[in-house]
Amino acid sequence: MTAESSKPFASSADLVEKVETVEVLGEGVYALTAEGDPNVGAIEGEDFLVCFDVRATPAAAREWLAKLREHTDKPVRHVVLSHYHAVRVLGASAFEAEEIIAHESTRRLIDERGEQDWQSEFGRMPRLFKQPEEIPGLTHPTITFADELWIPLGGNRGDLILRWCGRGHTEGDVVAWLPKQGVLFAGDLVESQAALYTGDAFHRDWATHTLDAVASFRAEALVGGRGAVARGREAVDAAVAQTRHFLEVLMEQVTAVHRGGGSLKDAFDAAHAALVDEYGRWPIFEHSLPFDVSRYWDELNGIERPVIWTAERDREVWDQLQP
Repeated sequence: MTAESSKPFASSADLVEKVETVEVLGEGVYALTAEGDPNVGAIEGEDFLVCFDVRATPAAAREWLAKLREHTDKPVRHVVLSHYHAVRVLGASAFEAEEIIAHESTRRLIDERGEQDWQSEFGRMPRLFKQPEEIPGLTHPTITFADELWIPLGGNRGDLILRWCGRGHTEGDVVAWLPKQGVLFAGDLVESQAALYTGDAFHRDWATHTLDAVASFRAEALVGGRGAVARGREAVDAAVAQTRHFLEVLMEQVTAVHRGGGSLKDAFDAAHAALVDEYGRWPIFEHSLPFDVSRYWDELNGIERPVIWTAERDREVWDQLQP
């Protein structure tokens, strides 16, 4: 039995609406950022739109669409899901897209743990779930791929390349790359001035070859899962480096405690102390770290695939680790 934490659970006390900003990253390339809330994006084809991630509810998605309609009235043909987490996928019905595209692992994860993830994220981040009663059910992709999928944009717009870079934030994260414009939508594989959630991650893969693959695009602008858009090669490299550093410090601290025979709480305390000065001021740091440490502890114990997070398990881990 664990004592109840004195800190508000996860982001349940974060009830202040964030300022949303539509950023134009090139002709027909848009990102919506919101002070550390999940970022989303859109890319214009010649006579259609591709939307990258869709927010947590249809109501929240409609707010993004209303802002997007100030720039373009083209219909949404494709919705791309960067991964399976509820805040990224449950608003899809608002787009009335012809196709919903995701990695093949994302489809499996939605089937396997989508319901539990929905309840988990609703409890952790209630502010993001505007009018949750409108959610029609789980979002299921209509097209999946294993490694890469190209979408010709038509005219002189070039192609949109969807690619799986390896296991990272989840098993099935994909990025969207616009080589002509030099813009990369990286989803939660990269955070720019925001802490990482790694509760469903494969830390060692992510920190090494997966981030190497992301860096290899040599993007001129990068839209991460949360935080500011990184503009310019130096800022893009810094965002990737920040993400890698967070993972490396987390792994180093938790591994040391595990090898020394310490407890999960000891590992959390060590990781918190090592990370808080640099990352503690950034969005979702306190929210995410208990789940991050718990997942990597499981990896060290030989648990290859993440244990499914339920609302009940969330509370147990939080009460055990957060003071």
